Amino acid sequence: MSPTPDYIGKVRDVYDLGSHLILAASDRISAFDVVFNELVPGKGKTLTRISNLWFSYFQNIPNHLVATDSKLFPKPFSEDPNFVDRAVLVKKTKRIDYECVVRGYLSGSAFKEYKQTGKVAFVPQAEGMLESEAFPEPIFTPARKNDVGHDENISEDTMRQEIGSELFEVLKARSLELYTKAHALMLAEGIILCDTKFEFGILDGEVILIDEILTPDSSRYWEQSEYKVGTTPPSLDKQILRNWLEASAWDKNPPPPTLPQELIQKLMDKYLELEEKITRCIKSKSTSL
Repeated sequence: MSPTPDYIGKVRDVYDLGSHLILAASDRISAFDVVFNELVPGKGKTLTRISNLWFSYFQNIPNHLVATDSKLFPKPFSEDPNFVDRAVLVKKTKRIDYECVVRGYLSGSAFKEYKQTGKVAFVPQAEGMLESEAFPEPIFTPARKNDVGHDENISEDTMRQEIGSELFEVLKARSLELYTKAHALMLAEGIILCDTKFEFGILDGEVILIDEILTPDSSRYWEQSEYKVGTTPPSLDKQILRNWLEASAWDKNPPPPTLPQELIQKLMDKYLELEEKITRCIKSKSTSL
């Protein structure tokens, strides 16, 4: 019998080992902070591989990873096949309870806000912007994490007041740096990183990168060849699910609707396609260094 998680998140199961954690990515899928009843087979392993690839690429940014090979985990985890390829051993940090969202393009909830108010994350934007249009520079649009209900979009000023200017500036600068470098890398391979979110923790007074990074669950990816301003470009990420839900009559509160098998298969196909492209992109870049 596998160990019992100390915490079950929307997608990840957390095992508390004292100074360390084991994070195991399940095949569950969530949208609008609601977990669906259907599983996406293989999703957890795919997310874990993609996140680990990006952590390895950004080795200069301190992160929480200790081991990605389950054979290096303490017992009984090292002997449990359920943790192979879908779990990581990480340092336990004091989580900073904000999502550090970076947007390079006007899409999703940001486009909705802009249409209603002319603002994104409470900041006025240029008049007449179209859906999916690139911002002159990537923008930082934080959200406060809530354990119950939906996360809450907040302004930069609110976040700065709540955590202090020094920590705020570190989180903003690091998030923008990560997005900008990942965006440039993927664009060279014909993929647009529309937006993404990062999470950080504090360990021994140092800010480090935690959770997952740049996966199709936490990011929006588009094929550059299919990108057109004024439209919603086809996605290589969880936006496929969100688009399906937006077109349904669901009110974004539990219970969730039943997901059709063809949608589940399309999601998994796109996740695997994206993994292949990210792998090729990072390996080609590493080879050229």
